[in-house]
Amino acid sequence: MRGALFRPRLALLNGVTAVGGYLLFPGEIDSVRLGALFAGVVLLAAAGSALNQVLERDIDRLMERTRLRPLPAGKLTLTGATVAGCTLLLAGSLVLVLAGRWLPALLGGAALAWYLVLYTPLKRRTSLALAAGAVCGAIPPVIGWCSAGGSPVDYPVVLLAGLLYLWQIPHFWFLQLRHADDYRRAGIPLLRLRSGDSFPAGICRLWLAALVAGTLLLPAFGVIGNPGTVWFPLLPLALGIVSLVRSETVIFSSLNLFPLLLTLLLFSR
Repeated sequence: MRGALFRPRLALLNGVTAVGGYLLFPGEIDSVRLGALFAGVVLLAAAGSALNQVLERDIDRLMERTRLRPLPAGKLTLTGATVAGCTLLLAGSLVLVLAGRWLPALLGGAALAWYLVLYTPLKRRTSLALAAGAVCGAIPPVIGWCSAGGSPVDYPVVLLAGLLYLWQIPHFWFLQLRHADDYRRAGIPLLRLRSGDSFPAGICRLWLAALVAGTLLLPAFGVIGNPGTVWFPLLPLALGIVSLVRSETVIFSSLNLFPLLLTLLLFSR
């Protein structure tokens, strides 16, 4: 039940990308602060999942992939889910503050507010809501960078956050394709991604091309350095090849790996 409410894999992914932002900063690594950063961001992401399910409990009942979540299945009360979400929100914010800086906690709170107050209701109204919602997933590396002592407007972390923004859009488009019937049943508008027999539609290919182009800029801006530059060409090359295939499964699986591979490259710094 806890796993369904907090979506731990998604929460851990947010923690990993926050660690990537921390490692990007040119300075000594404080293992205690790094651990606190990871824990704080994971807690905030889990809080966002719980509170999102509180707000979307009505449409969760209508979709096959979400009908067994704790709230629609009746395994958890509305009050219990709300208290759990708020507790994790406070805990995550406190961990980030105790790590020594206020700005990461403020950024985390702002991302959570954006996700719950703007994106969650907006996706019921327009298929373009993902363009706004993807901002939330781009914030964790900025939190990590600021936790290490950087500014949220420094160009290395802006580039990294921009890549994660570009990555999220096609990733969630393909997720919607997999569960299109569920989304229609819940009344959530979908972007038309298929055109005749072609797959993916041109807009998906264009977005993937932008992701490849952005990834190629990493060495030019010093985001990836030796020895990472030895392995770096494999990442955009793989993305480029994937964008040409016609298999939805291959594209979606490859996109799932992108944040992890990018973070591993940052470890090489």
